[in-house]
This record gives sequence, structure tokens and C-alpha cells, in this order.
Amino acid sequence: MTKPSLPELLHAAVTAVGGVERPGQVTMAEAVAEAVDDNSHLLVQAGTGTGKSLGYLVPALAHGERVVVATATLALQRQLVERDLPRTVDALHPLLRRRPEFAMLKGRSNYLCLHRLREGVPQEEEDGLFDQFEAAAPTSKLGQDLLRMRDWSDETETGDRDDLTPGVSDRAWAQVSVSSRECLGATKCAYGAECFAEAARERAKLADVVVTNHALLAIDAIEGAPVLPQHEVLIVDEAHELVSRVTGVATGELTPGQVNRAVRRAAKLVNEKAADALQTASETFERLMELALPGRLEEIPEDLGYALMALRDAARTVISALGSTRDKSVQDEDSVRKQALAAVESIHDVAERITQGSEYDVVWYERHDRFGASLRVAPLSVSGLLREKLFAERSVVLTSATLKLGGDFNGVGASLGLAPEGTASEDVPQWKGLDVGSPFDYPKQGILYVARHLATPGREGSRGDMMDELADLVEAAGGRTLGLFSSMRAAQAAAEELRGRLDKPILLQGEETLGELIKSFAADPETCLFGTLSLWQGVDVPGASCQLVVMDRIPFPRPDDPLMSARQKAVEEAGGNGFMAVAATHAALLMAQGAGRLVRAMGDRGVVAVLDPRLANARYGSYLRASLPDFWYTTDRNQVRRSLAAIDAVAKADGK
Repeated sequence: MTKPSLPELLHAAVTAVGGVERPGQVTMAEAVAEAVDDNSHLLVQAGTGTGKSLGYLVPALAHGERVVVATATLALQRQLVERDLPRTVDALHPLLRRRPEFAMLKGRSNYLCLHRLREGVPQEEEDGLFDQFEAAAPTSKLGQDLLRMRDWSDETETGDRDDLTPGVSDRAWAQVSVSSRECLGATKCAYGAECFAEAARERAKLADVVVTNHALLAIDAIEGAPVLPQHEVLIVDEAHELVSRVTGVATGELTPGQVNRAVRRAAKLVNEKAADALQTASETFERLMELALPGRLEEIPEDLGYALMALRDAARTVISALGSTRDKSVQDEDSVRKQALAAVESIHDVAERITQGSEYDVVWYERHDRFGASLRVAPLSVSGLLREKLFAERSVVLTSATLKLGGDFNGVGASLGLAPEGTASEDVPQWKGLDVGSPFDYPKQGILYVARHLATPGREGSRGDMMDELADLVEAAGGRTLGLFSSMRAAQAAAEELRGRLDKPILLQGEETLGELIKSFAADPETCLFGTLSLWQGVDVPGASCQLVVMDRIPFPRPDDPLMSARQKAVEEAGGNGFMAVAATHAALLMAQGAGRLVRAMGDRGVVAVLDPRLANARYGSYLRASLPDFWYTTDRNQVRRSLAAIDAVAKADGK
């Protein structure tokens, strides 16, 4: 029997999921197959509607080696495991004459811990454990959630938090889950044989396709202890998110609350001298943090340096003592000890990292209204780490609807540790960039309007002219507006102002869960939804409910963002253009994602309105515009009002 061709396989898979074959999808599948066969690397931009998940799944399944697919969002992980993979495997089975297995794998804290659920949680104030079910009043929300999870534990096959519906708060979940550091290990745990996290790992070891998330991929790369099974091909979907997710995993934090918890957990398990030293170091650190002002610490102040060394040394002593003493009076001692050890090790590692003072780290203070001050440390860049850990021993395909910024892939490539495309040398990973376009006719389906007549937005203060413009646009559109704002304060101010001016429902992020807000927004065409960052990339509302996407300003990083400004400065010191490499790239990526909310289906029509004249007037405006879909471009406010009114009239005539 001859081997089936890639177009045959793709056709079978597309038919099975009820999709339509797109030329871009075929081009993408062929390029992915080539990269996998050559053991090379590929960056592929596939616009909304291309069907990119099948564009990589089909060649990956046809190849036959193990593949890891890493995504950023829960929604895409679910879509792959619950819809795309089962149907694709069924469709390809007769052609491939084998049935590829697939599995989902996440970090340990995403799974219910049976030990924690049945034995209780190590208590902070006293020896031993307490039964969290007795401690939480059964009438309280926490108590109800815990009882519901206990019932769920008897029926769930996965123990995966995301399979629990409705979901529970982080606080409730923390009562029944453990981090990898807190885990006793399957061989030492009384429930090791039934462990959900271990079962997920075993399924992943046997699977041909393992679906995971960017965070676990980062942990696998950074910590050196393999979490993912051996694989020959890595596919990173939503790859525009990878750098920020890896940065998040590589960021360390110290807070007085966290240090106090560690002191309380360890105090009863070690000798008095070791406990007192950690307590004293903790109190000194807490006093310093009360005076901490937000911002970057280019040099570690002397008093903070001493406090961190004292914390590090005391933590090291406690870690040694925890390993050598036993106390039979402590109920389920191993579990209590393991949790204490995890808390103290975390403090030791961050204090040690900051006192060592690597030139490749950025250290800063942050203040939070509710949680007080924290001390944070993050890598200046993750590009070297990614180049070394990601591209070394496998073929890597990175894909997203937004990878090509300002007309090429080199900006995103550089952030991933790749040299400019076409650079050839032995120690540089070879890669190719491919834009397979989009099935949408952007110039006919959408307008990009820049409100050139408005005043340039300042750092603070009200923007009366912007509010007038926003109200006029929403009125002309008949509602149907997704408002993307650069800060929560701006979103709140706009919602408040427009609720007073217009007779249209205005939903605001934070007033309800995101899922509920999006559902309400999609259900009623007159409704508007205003919010910040997660809306820029997370909303998929095809049809007449979203015909106007408004961005209040270009989303540059805040000038006082310690990490972004440090990265910008580092590029400048190396002779590059820091603003373009960091701030403009960050803004271009977000704007491309935000503009992508408008056209989600073949029949969609509408306007992306940017209420920031710099997009038309500033030198970098053309770079940002080149990163957006190829909409018809105008700065004529009257033309846009007429267009919005016409689009609204058509939708109303169609009963939408």
C-alpha cells in the first residue's frame, strides 16, 4: 500500500472536523512536514481562520515520532484535546493504518492531591495537620467548594482542576493541591498508586502527541529536570506569548508574608537556635520592606544586601536541620516537613540569586495596594536560555496569528534567541519564516481608522476629546463595541463616562468573570465590553456583536516598568535601538492581537479605531501599522461614522 500524501491526510482531517480547506493551511502543513523531516526550525504566521491547528497536527501525526504541542491558553489546550485531536486521529487512522495516542500534561499543582485531600493541610500555627473540611464552615463559599471537591475526587478520572465545573477559587484549590516541591513523591506517598499527577505523566510517556502549556515547557527547559517525555518535535502554538511566559517562570519573588509563612512552618521542626535565626532575619527583612519604594534597584542597597544574606544563611541552616531531625509527635511528619522545606528552599534560592547579583538579572521593588511590598528578580533577557534549551535537540515549529512585526520575523526571532533569518554559522540555529496569510479579505472586511485630530495622550489626566470621539463611534456603531484600554483606570473611566452618556449596556472587565462577560457581549448586539490586557488577546466573538474594536492608545509598556526599561537600556548600551526593539515590538504585538479581534469569520465587517494620533503622525507609526492586518486605512472621522452606521444598518436589517 502506498503511503498517503500530505494533501490526502489534510483533506481527511479537515472533512472530519467540519472545516473548509484553505490554501494557507496546505502551505503551512507542507512547510511543517519539511521542517520536521529536515530537523530544522520554522516560524509560521497563520492568520485567524487559516485552521492552523490542523496545519501542524496532520504533518506531526503523519511523521510518526513523538510530538509535544505547547499552547498558552486553556481554551486552545481544550480545543486540541477535546475536539481537534480525537477527530483528526479518527480520520487519519484508516490512512496511516495506526492510531496515534494523545495526552494532556500540566504542572503538578493543576492536579488534585489525594494526600492533601484525605490527610489534611499542614497547619501554620501548630504541629501537625488540620482537617480543612472541619475548619471551613460548611455554609461558607470555601467550605462548599471543599465539600464539592471531595465529592468530585471520587468521580473524576483526571483530577485536573480545569475539568471541575464550575471552577473554584485559588484559595480553595490551594487546600487540595501541592507544588512539585511540596510533593512527597509517588514512592513515599500512601496515595502514590492513585496519584492523578503521576497518572498524567504515565499517559504522556505512552502518547504520540503530548499537549502541554508554555509554563511547563519553560520549567522543563529552565530547571534541567525533565518534566516532559523525550520528543523529537516541539510545536509552540500562540508563540507570541512564549517569551512572557518563560520570563514569568524565571522570575523570583520575596514578600514578608511568604517569609513569615516559611518561618512558621519550619519553627516546630528544627532546633530553637536555627528557628530563631530565621525569625530574626525575617523581621529585619519585613522592616526594610515597609520602607520599600517601587522601582528598579540598579545596585542592591547595603542594608538590603545584609538582610538578604542573613535570610539566605538562616534558610540554609534550617534546610540542613530539617533533614536531620525527626519528631514523632508531629502527625504525618513527612508531609509537614516537605511543605516546610519547600517554603524555606524557595526563600533561600531567591535570596541567594539576588545577593549573587548577576548582570543578567533585573531586581526591583513592587508595591501592591492589597498585598504590600515585594522584592522581585527576573532575567534581563530569556533569548539565550531559549536558544540553548529550546532549539538544541529537536525540530521546533513556532506558530501564531502574530509573529511578523513591522513586515518581518526578525523582531520575534531575536526575542527567541535566533539570529536574523538567513544568517548561517555553526552555533546559530537555522530557521525559516513563513507567512501563509489569512482567508479573510481584510481591505474589504475592515477599516483601520486613526483619530489623527485628537491630542496626543499624556501620561495621566483625563482625555475629554478621546471620550467624545469614543462616544460618537459607539453611537454610530449601534453598540457592538469591544473597547481595549491600556490600563484598568482608563477602562473604568470610559465605562463610567459612557454609561452616563449613552443608552447602551456597557460591560466592564472585573465586574463579572471574563467568560460571563464575553457571553453577555456576544448575546446582545447593543452591548459594549471594555477592559484591559486579557481582552486584547482572549476574545473570539464572530458576527455582528463585535463590529467596532477601539484602542484608547498605543499600548507601550509603562515608562516605570522596571523589567521593560532595563531591557530597553541594555539594547541601547549594546548599540541598538532600545525603543524599537523593546517598547515598539511590545506595542506592535499587542495591537496586532487586539486588531485580530475584529474579523473572526468570512462574513465579519467592521472598524478598528485607534484613538491615538501617534499611529498616524509618529516615525514609528508605519512600523506599527505594518504589523496590523491589511485593513483599508483612513483618518477621516466622518467617513468612519458613515461606514459604521451603514454596517449597523445592514446588521439590523438581517435581524442581528
